[in-house]
Amino acid sequence: MLKAFIFPGQGSQFPGMCKDLYDAHKEAREMCQAADRLLGFSLTEVMFNGTADDLKQTKVTQPAVFLHSVVAQRLLTIEKPDMVAGHSLGEFSALVACGALRFEDALLLVSARAQAMQAACEANPGTMAAVLGLPDEKVVEICQEITNHQSQITNAATVVAANFNCPGQIVISGDIDAVEAACIALKEAGARRALRLPVGGAFHSPLMQPAAEDLASAINKTDFHRPFCPIYQNVSAKAETEPEIIRENLLKQLTAPVRWTQSVQNMIADGATEFYEFGPGDVLKGMIRKINPDVQVG
Repeated sequence: MLKAFIFPGQGSQFPGMCKDLYDAHKEAREMCQAADRLLGFSLTEVMFNGTADDLKQTKVTQPAVFLHSVVAQRLLTIEKPDMVAGHSLGEFSALVACGALRFEDALLLVSARAQAMQAACEANPGTMAAVLGLPDEKVVEICQEITNHQSQITNAATVVAANFNCPGQIVISGDIDAVEAACIALKEAGARRALRLPVGGAFHSPLMQPAAEDLASAINKTDFHRPFCPIYQNVSAKAETEPEIIRENLLKQLTAPVRWTQSVQNMIADGATEFYEFGPGDVLKGMIRKINPDVQVG
């Protein structure tokens, strides 16, 4: 029986997050105070006392979710995982959990990632939409058809499958007009739902290329270590242990889809029988139950 630790991404934040751990554990207080010092502002003040809108600030959201996740994993278990994975931003938390990145280095990378993504959103406005009730292949096919058709009309032509969350649940991403056209086509093809999400950009799409370029310098200057257990990365959905491959995949992640369904399926095929989610919320637990209802989720 192998244990897999999993970590959520952006969108799982909530007002008051991590406050209970901070109040109850000295180590949590030390980690939170270290994060405030490293970031140069009081992240914890916003986490503990800010509103939902305050937590949506780009420079806050990603470090907040990362910090909560790492603190929770450190404090809520004494066991080591046999494998790890994180959904999008959660991959940074997973890299800390398996020893590939130091907490401090990962936090600074998360902060740099957030700022680079915000700049890319401002340079290339885009959006995302949730699609329910269609096979993965059909969603990919329709996105490609819309991209090809839109390219004949306007340069704002990109729409891609961005998050393969679980069977029948995919998020698409791209230029606003292309995403809206794809939503219409997907509904006509039988999707139960194709609805734009309240996000500020086209994450995990080619529109994030400027963010990848901005983040490359920070990632290349950071020390990556060989993890003590495999990490199943979003880009490949495969078990990775080579530091240089991990580094490369982390950079590619900004413009490539999150292959969460495939990652979980591969973890199960490699022996995972117990999945434990660490961080704010429990959205990944629900996804895993849909991917394979026979595994234990905690």
